[in-house]
Amino acid sequence: MRYAQIRKYDVANGPGIRTSVFVTGCTHHCAGCFNEEYQDFEYGMDWSDKTTQELIEYLEDPNVSGLTLLGGEPFQNSEGLIPVIEEVRRRVDTNIWAYSGYCFDELMEDQTNRKLLELCDVLVDGLYVDALRDLTLRFRGSSNQRIIDVAKTIETGEIRLFME
Repeated sequence: MRYAQIRKYDVANGPGIRTSVFVTGCTHHCAGCFNEEYQDFEYGMDWSDKTTQELIEYLEDPNVSGLTLLGGEPFQNSEGLIPVIEEVRRRVDTNIWAYSGYCFDELMEDQTNRKLLELCDVLVDGLYVDALRDLTLRFRGSSNQRIIDVAKTIETGEIRLFME
């Protein structure tokens, strides 16, 4: 798995001060993508055990309230992310958000993607649609995207939106 950057302190991609991991690789190619260079699966640096340790150290900072996965497309990097997020879950009590161009139901259909999804607390789902861009929305770029409470949605079988 490759990544473009890790932001130790990020206030744009979820509530509070978060650490954000931007993986690389995405085949959605949304018009107006704000991370177009991150679509390339060869862009960025190789993830390593040292990178995982650095991420955990960032998340142990009491100023950091959570982890956000975005990119690129996290769910096109599920195999690489699952062991990282499992290690995070073992070592740090934090909430995890993921951004994906896939819809919740699509992710649930694939065993590997479902496993990564189940490690997350919140999913911002749906392709970015430039025609639906709305700068007044919090934590998402276009009005078709949903902020989903993953555990409640899995438990009830119905989409449950995350409420702050």
